Order: sequence, then structure tokens, then C-alpha cells
Amino acid sequence: MIWEVFRQEKRGGYHTHCGNVHAPDREMALMFAEIQHARRKPTTSLWVVPKDDIAEVDAEETSFGGATDKSYRWVAGYTHTRPPETETAEDAAEVVLSAEQQDEAEKGREELNNA
Repeated sequence: MIWEVFRQEKRGGYHTHCGNVHAPDREMALMFAEIQHARRKPTTSLWVVPKDDIAEVDAEETSFGGATDKSYRWVAGYTHTRPPETETAEDAAEVVLSAEQQDEAEKGREELNNA
């Protein structure tokens, strides 16, 4: 039987997949996982899961995330609530800075998607 192994390096951190082991039962799988995947690396926790018990949902089957429009985080995402004649230079600078940050964030997302 194949068991997938997930390792946590620091307490409170994420468990990341580090490989698998072949074992007839859970106890042997834990022992093999400890020997093969935790002996040489700092490890605080191991998860050992039967491969058949792991299910996958990928992007072709569903759309993840729901609301991806996060324009509420940026000044440019809001309409003006004051008359334009009462706006100050600081207000305009804030809108420009927000637009630049929005563009930077979009470029970062594109780079991640293309990597």
C-alpha cells in the first residue's frame, strides 16, 4: 500500500508533501516516513495518509476563489463622495499611488500565473 507523507518543518507552519512510503499498515508507514523523510531535515510533525484516501479537485473541474475582484482595496475602486472642487492635491496623489499599486499587484499575479 502507498502512503503519502506530509512534513511540518516548524511548529505552527504548513505541512508540505515530501514524498511517499510503501508499507502494509499505518504503524509501518509512520516508522518508514520518520526514517525516510524526517531523519535529515528539521521536522516537528508528520502526516501519513493512504494514497487512496486523497482526493483532488482541479481548476478544470471547478472555479476556485469566488470573488477575485478586490478593487475595494484600492482608492480607485471607490467613487468620489465629495464634490470635485473640494478635492485636494493629497487626494489626487492617493488615487495615483493606489493605481500604481494596483498595476504592480496585477503584474505580480501575471508573473505567478505564467511561472
